[in-house]
Amino acid sequence: MTKISISVIKISLNDGSIKEYPKGYSVLEIAKDISEGFARNIISASLNNETLEISSKINRNGKLEFYTWDDDQGKKAFWHSTSHVMAQAIKELFPNVKLTIGPAISNGFYYDIDLNGQKISESDFKKIETRMLQICREKHDFKIRSVSKKDAIKFYKNEYNKYKVELINELKDGDITFCDHSNFTDLCKGGHIPNTSIIKAVKILNISGAFWRANQNNKQLTRIYGISFPKQKLLYEYLENIEIAKQRDHRKIGKKLKLFSFSNKVGLGLPLWHPKGVDLRERLVNFLKKAQKKAGYQTVITPHIGNKELYITSGHYEKYGEDSFQTIKTPKENEEFFLKPMNCPHHCEIYNSEQFSYKDLPIRYAEFGTVYRYEQSGELHGLTRVRGFTQDDAHIFCTEDQLDNEFKNVIDLTLYVFKSLGLNDYSVQISVRDSADFSKYIGSVSAWEKSEKAIINAVKDKQLNYSIVEGEAAFYGPKLDFMVNDALGRKWQLGTIQVDYNLPDRFNLTYIDKNNKPVRPVMIHRAPFGSLERFIAILLENTAGNLPLWLTTNQFIILPISDKHEKYCQNVLNLLENNEIRGLIDNRSETIGKKIRDAELEKIPFMIIIGEQESEKKEISVRSQGGKDFGKMKVKDFVKTIKNKIKIEV
Repeated sequence: MTKISISVIKISLNDGSIKEYPKGYSVLEIAKDISEGFARNIISASLNNETLEISSKINRNGKLEFYTWDDDQGKKAFWHSTSHVMAQAIKELFPNVKLTIGPAISNGFYYDIDLNGQKISESDFKKIETRMLQICREKHDFKIRSVSKKDAIKFYKNEYNKYKVELINELKDGDITFCDHSNFTDLCKGGHIPNTSIIKAVKILNISGAFWRANQNNKQLTRIYGISFPKQKLLYEYLENIEIAKQRDHRKIGKKLKLFSFSNKVGLGLPLWHPKGVDLRERLVNFLKKAQKKAGYQTVITPHIGNKELYITSGHYEKYGEDSFQTIKTPKENEEFFLKPMNCPHHCEIYNSEQFSYKDLPIRYAEFGTVYRYEQSGELHGLTRVRGFTQDDAHIFCTEDQLDNEFKNVIDLTLYVFKSLGLNDYSVQISVRDSADFSKYIGSVSAWEKSEKAIINAVKDKQLNYSIVEGEAAFYGPKLDFMVNDALGRKWQLGTIQVDYNLPDRFNLTYIDKNNKPVRPVMIHRAPFGSLERFIAILLENTAGNLPLWLTTNQFIILPISDKHEKYCQNVLNLLENNEIRGLIDNRSETIGKKIRDAELEKIPFMIIIGEQESEKKEISVRSQGGKDFGKMKVKDFVKTIKNKIKIEV
């Protein structure tokens, strides 16, 4: 009798268990083996971090991860799949359009389209949505198939779609796939939900312009944004949150509180900080400076520009030259300067200006340095995405033996900042290199392995829950990112800590070791705020403008009922200012009701109302922002109330 051998594969599952399956088993079959109920909720998967379809056959060993709607990867597949459905609906309703690309984004998806002489406006949104839902109800499977380069080009040449042909020409033959559903086909590398029926609710959100491949020299396309959900209820909640977001929009709050503004004459993405906004910035800066001084940091200042050669040495020119402002040419031949895109090369040169011993390390340089990057105009958004921003940047130069302790100390500092400002809803993400494409990075594989291991070990020792995201590292090293959830559940990357073996090598940085030999230091990049601009934007939206007491410009306002109480009001103001409590007197000829309403709108935490009784008894009546009445009290008791509240906050 001939013995038949069945080839098996070993699959590592989310719970750490390892199971054996016949070679060629599909993702769905493995999910069903775990549980039929479990399989019903799976909408996406990956093997060894490579995105798969639910129908994909597995022919090799690896770690298989399943994703539901509750996972970021599940949402990504859901929204990417819906972008295909939107593209199909638009193509049916506007046959002459040329489709380009349609990725998932952090909240939904978009598709960039060449309208080719046709027009799409908000009045068309409803009929696009209606057609999309019809397609979804028809339960079309998403199917990926390989296509030869020749056939792929032929398909899109027949459509006269130069955009898809351009993309295909950049791909290798054998790596090209199409996605089919219904009677619609699109160039796509994969990552879809099983079928269209899972999509229960859709909404076209807005329409804007976008240059093909984000290049202003290319044709301007029409970008259509949308979002979708597996339940209608989730769409209702999302739309409700959008309305809340409009009220919490930091641009609206910033204008109302007179913190900052923008001017087209000054330039897009370049914020102008008003006196109250500068007060807020300076308080945040001084707060961190005080913490940094305790932690042994030294303050440095570097120029707003740097010689082009500096950024060629660091690698920033090669990686980010296109995203920088154009070079500044001087009268000297071949001399060019850049507006500073990063602070780290400058700090390397400060370190290099003298020779350090191992006894001097660690060296910690800190700077609130303003940097400039030429973000595309379509990507600019208030303070969260600007062209000029200030980083709370610091660079630590240390020995390998000191790396673990220094990294953990920076984690502690970052968590202290978050706790002090009420940012308690965050996640920790370790961003590592793309294992499939090392060309994006500088340095050796061994240096990267050491850096990634150092971060993972430090995070484990600090007992932080973390995820590892491949391909999100900086070009010079892996990083630990603190992803803060705002009041509406949106994720923002604020604090970041990075380990870098590469810039010390490129700048030839050394210290003298115990054996009197020159050795390379390790470099840690860190920024607990990330950028002051983005940090302030998130803070304003999270608090709806009701900032912590220690950060507000005016902690109180005195509201006299009539002019005859002016002298006592001034005495109260002087007493409070002598106790370092900030405020002012509203001497306008307005009713007390009008003064209270205006103080509420300006988000002033405490209102001190002074009338005949208060003046006679040398007391004050206190009301907090929001309407809570504290009644009458002595000024010294109000001082205690304020100082106790600030003590609790910081």
